[in-house]
Amino acid sequence: MMNDLEKQDVYKSFSSDQRWIRNPILRGFHPDPSIVRVGEEYYIATSTFEWWPGIRLHRSTDLAHWELLPYPLNRISQLSLSGVGASQGVWAPCLSYDQGVFYLLYTVVKSFYCNMYDTNNYLVMATDIQGPWSDPIALHNFGFDPSLFHDEDGKKYLVSMVTDHRVPKKYAGRLVLQEYDPIEKKMKGPIRDIYKADHIFLEGPHILKRNGWYYLFSADTGTGELHGQTIQRSRCIWGPYEMYCADFMQREEEHEAYSILTSRHHSDILLQKAGHCDLVETPEGEWYAVHLCGRALEQRNPLDAPRFAGARRYMLGRETAIQKMRWTEDDWLVLDCGGTVPQEYVPMPVGAKEMDLKETEEKRVFRDDFDQKELSLEYQSLRIPMTEEYISLQARPGYLRMYGRSGLSSKFSQTLLAVRITEFDMEITTKLEFEPEVFKQMAGLILLYDTDNYFYLHSSYDEDCGKCITLLKAENKKYQYLSDYLSIASEIPIYLKIVMKHGILSFFYQMEGGEWQKIADQIDGSFLSDEACMEGWFTGTMVGICCQDLTGFGKYADFDWFETRCL
Repeated sequence: MMNDLEKQDVYKSFSSDQRWIRNPILRGFHPDPSIVRVGEEYYIATSTFEWWPGIRLHRSTDLAHWELLPYPLNRISQLSLSGVGASQGVWAPCLSYDQGVFYLLYTVVKSFYCNMYDTNNYLVMATDIQGPWSDPIALHNFGFDPSLFHDEDGKKYLVSMVTDHRVPKKYAGRLVLQEYDPIEKKMKGPIRDIYKADHIFLEGPHILKRNGWYYLFSADTGTGELHGQTIQRSRCIWGPYEMYCADFMQREEEHEAYSILTSRHHSDILLQKAGHCDLVETPEGEWYAVHLCGRALEQRNPLDAPRFAGARRYMLGRETAIQKMRWTEDDWLVLDCGGTVPQEYVPMPVGAKEMDLKETEEKRVFRDDFDQKELSLEYQSLRIPMTEEYISLQARPGYLRMYGRSGLSSKFSQTLLAVRITEFDMEITTKLEFEPEVFKQMAGLILLYDTDNYFYLHSSYDEDCGKCITLLKAENKKYQYLSDYLSIASEIPIYLKIVMKHGILSFFYQMEGGEWQKIADQIDGSFLSDEACMEGWFTGTMVGICCQDLTGFGKYADFDWFETRCL
């Protein structure tokens, strides 16, 4: 009998002319996917946590190639993240569509590293996926991962998990259901438990209806390497729900979840952490599940690490992948390829209109010469929008001017723009003009996970050597300069470069007309990962440009261009 890993090559050989989807489909920090189809177009929403604007949206016609769309939460009236902690903010969106309207649910988490969580759930709506989206409707705060189900009779229901602050907890996992009134735009009627268990923890629930069954489709066992996806069903939306249990589901102990998709027993495959799924049906009646996943580095946490001791590191964060599914004769959902292991290559839908491959190839290089009127959608900032108080594309045409504000630990007023790291091997460069006058003024290139963990290759000023270049490392609030203050000439543009190869970093600078100078080499940057950072563990490594002026006078830096390149 073939094992799950051997099935991959056989599955790919079924048709020599079959077109294939390569996973992950959304590479780098794109967790908690929710998918919907409208006509022949598919849309995915993913979590953004403390990064502004809120919620990434992507569009596709073939499920393989994806185009980034405008962010739905792009006004302070919709979303206020100022002051939220690392990996708090916007969690687990749910995107759905009914009667010409897009519905987008999400949680804003403002207290998490404590006993009692604050998990506020909201709904925004739009008739066009590209907006404008409404101001938010407050729902309830029972827990996170809310999902909206549109029933055939016109009723709408909100399902979510529940956090339990009691010591000890009453249940390991608990899901609740309540009706939503679309006319009054508020919750109504009783809120009822539809799942509670002593051992199997469920979250990220979605409800769908098929052949008279209501299916409860939920993530199990956290969001790390034990992650998985379960499915239950009932003839009544209020339950009771029966969990699908089958012989092909590998379980090594009694309390392990019955997962139809999981990587937990296969540490050697590419797509780890598989779970947190959502489903979509194609126009031809095929079924696919998008799911969270991660690609591991070889580097691990120390065995005496205070959290996740010995764990593998996931520098890219949690990503989005897709699997083809099928329904069994007795109306249960399974992987189309058999088994429970996520596949790196998945068949493209029958009859799918393939998107522009040239555009997809160009995504391996992202370059911004700052000659447009608006910034690329790829950029996000930390917690706050980059208004004219922070940046300008008009002050010096062809340049991005960044006005220095608070320091890199600030959760309120940072001047910083960043994009996702999408592969383990990348090169990041920028050209900078900056004339600091005191050591409290800085600008440059930053590789960061959160406000406590980063590498900052930057220009500043030192009393002994004048204008200079240096490299600052922050690892869980431990700060270290990895180079001396290297004196450089004034009034000359500076080039900065970071080269990353599987978590190992090299840093360079160059003066206009000169040669590249290496500042630091063979630096392990793998701690910029979900497992190694002490406060947050739900996002991923970002790279960008920033400027600080701790004097309060707003010294500016001009960036001529910024580029990331997959090697």
